[in-house]
Amino acid sequence: MGRRGAGARLRDRRGDRGGRNGGREHFDADKVGADVNAHAASGVSYGGFRSAALGVAWRSVHNFLTNPTLFLPALVFPLFFFTAFAGGLSSVSRVPGFNFPTGYTAFQFVFVVLQSSAFGGVFTGFGIARDFETGFGRRFLLIARHRSAIVVGYVMAALVRACVTLTILTAVALIAGMNIDGNGVDLFGLYGLGLTVNLAAVLWSAGVALRVRSIQGGPLMQIPVFLILFMAPVYVPLGLLTGWIHAVATVNPTTALLEAGRGFIAGRPTSVVLAFAVGAGLALLFTAWARGGLRRAESAG
Repeated sequence: MGRRGAGARLRDRRGDRGGRNGGREHFDADKVGADVNAHAASGVSYGGFRSAALGVAWRSVHNFLTNPTLFLPALVFPLFFFTAFAGGLSSVSRVPGFNFPTGYTAFQFVFVVLQSSAFGGVFTGFGIARDFETGFGRRFLLIARHRSAIVVGYVMAALVRACVTLTILTAVALIAGMNIDGNGVDLFGLYGLGLTVNLAAVLWSAGVALRVRSIQGGPLMQIPVFLILFMAPVYVPLGLLTGWIHAVATVNPTTALLEAGRGFIAGRPTSVVLAFAVGAGLALLFTAWARGGLRRAESAG
């Protein structure tokens, strides 16, 4: 009996020692559990908003950077247009009334920046359609607690894609001897316009892709963007356009973006507030469009 009592006391002493540490362990476990529950409630768990968005973005960026069939078209198209327009059409700068002191190469560079940014968003939309066509999109819908994180992830990937393309495009333009009269702030303002266009384009394309959920919807994403870009003062300033193209370009939102971008690269910022307001308005409009497409994809299963 005594030994049993001693054994009991020994176990009690161990329990006391464990209790002193175990109490802290118990408290820490409760704290960790509370933190996990709080994170789950706020959507930052594995199935939460941040993890889902980053997962979608990482997959899209990784595919873009490691797959030549995705990387090369996004790079070759803007370089082709830059070479064709800035080199082959350089004589346009001698047209009476064409007054752009920085040179025709810089004049066209601004358009190619906006064009490559827009097409980067469209190509990301192609990826969204492909993911849903092959079944990955459905997996995203099943895993993500917050479905809007899927769209945010694709938007993040499109912005990274645009940054990569703009970096290479700028390097090529500088090697080709392009003049830049603006300062560093002006140049970042131009890139800011490009990223705003990229944001609007990927949201537009996401809305189409989530409704069609097939790569066959590609023309529906690309053709409207192509038309709105080329019905702007691409080759000459707005004042030199005539006829119906002048009337269309006057109300085309791309015109404000082009004029502001050309003002940045020339060191003479103009219509900056209007340009960013147009970009923000398009992004907000197409955010609602993309959310509607996401609801359609959810209801379709």
